[in-house]
Amino acid sequence: MKPPSQTNAIDFDSAKLQRLGFGQQPSLLERPVSLAQLRQQLSLQLQTSLEPQRILGIFFREIQRIVPLDALSYQHQSSDLRLEFGHRGHHSISYSLSHEGEHLGELVFKRNQRFSDQEQGQLESLLATLLYPMRNTLLYRAATQSALRDPLTDTGNRIAMDQTLQREIELSRRHLQPLSLLMLDIDHFKKINDTHGHSAGDDVLKAVAASIKSQLRNVDMVFRYGGEEFLILLSNTSREAAAMVGERLRFAAQSAQYIADGQSIDLTVSLGCSTLLPGESADSLLRRADSALYVAKREGRNRLAMAG
Repeated sequence: MKPPSQTNAIDFDSAKLQRLGFGQQPSLLERPVSLAQLRQQLSLQLQTSLEPQRILGIFFREIQRIVPLDALSYQHQSSDLRLEFGHRGHHSISYSLSHEGEHLGELVFKRNQRFSDQEQGQLESLLATLLYPMRNTLLYRAATQSALRDPLTDTGNRIAMDQTLQREIELSRRHLQPLSLLMLDIDHFKKINDTHGHSAGDDVLKAVAASIKSQLRNVDMVFRYGGEEFLILLSNTSREAAAMVGERLRFAAQSAQYIADGQSIDLTVSLGCSTLLPGESADSLLRRADSALYVAKREGRNRLAMAG
């Protein structure tokens, strides 16, 4: 049984949290729990999802039944995962999460009041309930991302392309912004494979993919469309701007050094470009880029053609 003074302190914190906007969560209005009870409850609740945002959201909400917080932030760099809950605080405590040598991310607790030694100990005790759920969700996230990547070139695959293209078309219409596609094909790629072998061909594919990515903005996306074809998705990019990007990619690919068996390989690429029309479907946008690419190859390769 907790002494009245401790109960009163928790009631005060709950009222304060309500003024900060956290009191809307039902669990914060329940009677106080002990550290052991909360650990047990969290161990069950955090196993109910593989979504990192949901897991950390539950954790952020529930631990405030013992330690009030203004904010929580999480980062796992290798997964490109960054999440924030609540508002910034002047004081913070940072933890590097790991399990059996496996790094599970960085977690930061923030609030406007200093953390007492007792509160820090409580947070560290509660963090133990987070390790297995975060490890599971990061493994799931890695597997999901792997299913959407081309393992050779580390670009998106066709499944990722289909999902992303439909989403970008919807965003383009909603925000009334242009959307353009570039279809890029390595010229005479079969000759490279026949002359130097498939291993050299794979090296060329990786080098071309790296060359493409080095010329693009962070918001642009690259997908391996076929054997030696890549699709570049240019959000908020007009027809004229997409043509400039295409020429930059063509020049970069031609200027790069490709070596196989000690011999230099001359390489060029051809590109077709299309820009989304009002009411156009994803299939139509792709077909027009592909048709433009066919025109570029028919007219002599090593050039960019624009869809009509």
